[in-house]
Amino acid sequence: INAEYTYIFSTHTPGFLYIRCFIGKQHDRAVKMSAAMEIEKQDIDEGLYSRQLYVLGHEAMQKMSTSNVLISGMRGLGLEIAKNVVLAGVKSVTIHDPANVEVADLSSQYFCRLDDVGKNRALVTRERMAELNSYVPVTASTEPLTEAFVSQFQCVVLTESTLDEQLLIDDFARSAGIRVIVASSRGLFGHIFNDFGDAFQVSDVNGETAVSCMIASITKDAECVVTTLDEHRHGLEDGDVVTFAEVQGMTEVNGLERTIKVLGPYTFSFGDTSAFGEYTRGGIARQVKQPKTVAFKPLRAALADPDFLVTDFAKFDRPAQQHLAEQALHRFAQRNGGRLPAPRNAADAEALIALVGELNAGANKVDVDASFIKRYAHMATGDLAPMAGVIGGAAAQEVLKACSGKFSPIQQFLYFDALECLPEDDDVDSAACVDGYQPMGSRYDGQIAVFGKDFQARLNGVNQFVVGAGAIGCEMLKNYAMMGVGCGTGGKVTVTDMDTIEKSNLNRQFLFRPWNVQQLKSETAAAAVKAMNPAMNVEAHQNRVGPDTENIYNDAFFAALDGVTNALDNVEARMYMDRRCVYYRKPLLESGTLGTKGNTQVVLPHVTESYSSSQDPPEKSIPICTLKNFPNEIAHTIQWARDAFEGVFCQQPESVNQYLGNADFMDQLAKQPASQQIETLEAIRDCLVTHKPLTFDECIVWARIKFEEMFNNSIRQLLFNFPADQVTTSGAPFWSGPKRCPRPLTFDASEPLHMGFVVAAANLRAFNYGLKGGDSASPEHFRTVLESVMVPEFTPRSGVKIAANDAEAQAQGGAVSSGDVDADQIKALLDALPAPTSLAEYRLHPCEFEKDDDTNFHIDYIAACSNARATNYSIAPADKHQTKGIAGKIIPAIATTTALVSGLVCLELFKIVQGNKKIESYKNGFVNLALPFFAFSEPIAAPKLKYGDTEWTLWDRFDVQGDITLQEFIDHFQEKYNLEVTMLSSGVSMLYLFFMPAAKKKERMAMKLSAIAETVSKKPLPTHTDYLVFEICCNDKDGEDEEVPFVCYKFR
Repeated sequence: INAEYTYIFSTHTPGFLYIRCFIGKQHDRAVKMSAAMEIEKQDIDEGLYSRQLYVLGHEAMQKMSTSNVLISGMRGLGLEIAKNVVLAGVKSVTIHDPANVEVADLSSQYFCRLDDVGKNRALVTRERMAELNSYVPVTASTEPLTEAFVSQFQCVVLTESTLDEQLLIDDFARSAGIRVIVASSRGLFGHIFNDFGDAFQVSDVNGETAVSCMIASITKDAECVVTTLDEHRHGLEDGDVVTFAEVQGMTEVNGLERTIKVLGPYTFSFGDTSAFGEYTRGGIARQVKQPKTVAFKPLRAALADPDFLVTDFAKFDRPAQQHLAEQALHRFAQRNGGRLPAPRNAADAEALIALVGELNAGANKVDVDASFIKRYAHMATGDLAPMAGVIGGAAAQEVLKACSGKFSPIQQFLYFDALECLPEDDDVDSAACVDGYQPMGSRYDGQIAVFGKDFQARLNGVNQFVVGAGAIGCEMLKNYAMMGVGCGTGGKVTVTDMDTIEKSNLNRQFLFRPWNVQQLKSETAAAAVKAMNPAMNVEAHQNRVGPDTENIYNDAFFAALDGVTNALDNVEARMYMDRRCVYYRKPLLESGTLGTKGNTQVVLPHVTESYSSSQDPPEKSIPICTLKNFPNEIAHTIQWARDAFEGVFCQQPESVNQYLGNADFMDQLAKQPASQQIETLEAIRDCLVTHKPLTFDECIVWARIKFEEMFNNSIRQLLFNFPADQVTTSGAPFWSGPKRCPRPLTFDASEPLHMGFVVAAANLRAFNYGLKGGDSASPEHFRTVLESVMVPEFTPRSGVKIAANDAEAQAQGGAVSSGDVDADQIKALLDALPAPTSLAEYRLHPCEFEKDDDTNFHIDYIAACSNARATNYSIAPADKHQTKGIAGKIIPAIATTTALVSGLVCLELFKIVQGNKKIESYKNGFVNLALPFFAFSEPIAAPKLKYGDTEWTLWDRFDVQGDITLQEFIDHFQEKYNLEVTMLSSGVSMLYLFFMPAAKKKERMAMKLSAIAETVSKKPLPTHTDYLVFEICCNDKDGEDEEVPFVCYKFR
């Protein structure tokens, strides 16, 4: 295949294959070829779609894979929708546009280049669009949107159509069962409309995991009361449907589905149980997700009687006005030869106001703000990449809903505006500088129409630091390239990311292609956006942000910045960058996503609180006792298996290598508690002596014995300590409530779960020892070896202590054992070990957990191990995909949310560059596209504190210039601020305490503070900074403690 011929394959009828050929990008012909075999439906590529699968699930994606989607209009908005839909993985996407590329399109059309001007938008876009996902055929069309053409698709998206065309297509599509989505992006305004027909079936209205809870009691009554265990809120809502299982006594409820009424956080009711047996114990209530049928009005009816999804409750009156303005805009274009109102054109604005008046002359008259309509007219030709991201991300999610039935669709109009991005003193009626908003033949004309050329020049000169080049980082860099950030004199975008590209990234990090796998993210992303806008001054780094790189991201680096954009995936790095931005007083744009949920936060010096000012509650941890002996849900067994993997295949080989290669290892080990020493030495002995394999077959034998220890012997010991019929001191059954009575497993080589454990464990053991043979070992070979394994007899022992709860576990952990016994045992273990010198070159190979490699047996082992333990405890097993998500702590992610959130962040950058100072001009956002739900609020103002009569916030500090003595420093604060310094520290170094020994105090009073810092820290001050940060404690004139800012001390 060469540059002149591009082939797109898709199946249309059983037994035939269609090939659509573009020859020289001008001729289009369909060739029908007989297929030699039946085309089978391909399985979902979990390696590619893994993060998205945790959002949508397999069923929804299978439905999507049968949907052909048409997206009409390939300017920025249509492109953004198409990009997200192609990445998501539908059956096929056809992009449609009869128009040619214009220079102004480059404000948001990142798949077109300057040399594409004059070529058809769809044909130019198709080639680059097709690279996004090899599973989704992408075709381009320039033909009229006839009924025959539209009838090929299950979902149609219109972004550039006239209102008359929208009405005609919606009328036909509705009759043909085709879902229709209409979207627009006009400057700082955008909208979406859905029509999914009279009876659209939603399979999952919110995407949340079905709730389950353990039952403590069920009353026998006409209106029963179900009580859940004290430590677990049930999380149900009125009207939820639940089913019951494992209830003892009142067994009639098992398998029933009932609609419940919530009585409290731990109680609910589901009706009459008076005819049932008496509840004795146990039971689980599980929520059963119910489908919902949703009715949509046709576009003609919806225009007259609209339903709005409110995106910002502070703008409750705007959707109705924008609804009229959008219709008036179409009428304006119809009466003016297809053109839209010109930027800042007073006559055109008045004409649009008059048209709104015509449409608003009815019984349900809307209060119209003339200035709002003028803004709409002024921006009608505006085209902003961030708005395309916001509307395109939301609209693309609606396409996925239309194709899959997953999540609740927008009903039916969504209107959105971001007028706060304009200058706070902008006058809508001002005639000044109108020329500055007119087209200049520039790629930024769409943005200039909204903000003017002077603002564009400022944007081009912005110096921004983007931390992270993952999903959000890719979107931010793309938006910055389109906006022109860092594309002019003095402007620059620096991006850093130390990671390389993996296959699973390709589903949402759209700047990367399959041939970029294993390449550096930052370099690849920088090259991609440079191709989108060659004027962009972008520099790629591969550094982790943190104390270790402060010599790179130093005072000079931050001094040159205008702001920081976080695109990080962990809280620790976010908080570090937040501290740096507070210290250097730089604006910070923060955002994050979790599946269909997303949030944004803007941090402004001297105005808002910082990112670290508020924190999420800590994640719930699994109690140790539950994990070790009393699991009751699959997450417990998966974590147990993950810990087993880490301990056996990672930590034990590392301990062996430390023993063999680190001369100080035994000295370090001697400092540990005796129990820890014994555990470590036993592991080393087992690895080097007792269970050291020499062949792969010996690894199979080891794995078989390990199965017996983990899933039979340990369970038998547990039941020996706590028999199935044991009762507590209060007479209640021990095995009740959250404690599930286990049963030992008997190994069966014909059982796939048992064999799966042995295969994975044997291969991991062989990897640790560098042994070959696993690749060639057949199932028959495994069975042959297993038949000859002599499994040691096991008899439960008396005197083995097993904690029944966490309190007992803590008591046992703190118990003091016999020192003589421990010493003898440690000596015996040491005597059994080979001398390190006898194995000088010998090393094991620890496993480094990698969840996305399907060939390394890591997830295979954890899944088999977890499910075997789940079988012990009669817990429903998890498939490999679910296990991977929990064990790998995978964050669900989808391109639609990422695009929307990144767009919202860039809207905040517009405000920062404008110089807007009012806190009410800025917006922190939260969205959940599954519901759908949008919420915006003003950022929280920086809390104000006070010392004496001086107010201060986290953004304030004491600036001290010049390297002075401690005495001079103390005198400075006493004389200037009337504060007595009682303590002075720098990092972890305590430089001064008012009660320190007199001799030391006298010595330090005469020393320069830089010298004191070096003396206490025992290391020279770094050469990359001229400043030290001091924390001080002070008393006021009355001797009372005062909370004061930190000190920025310039010593060079």
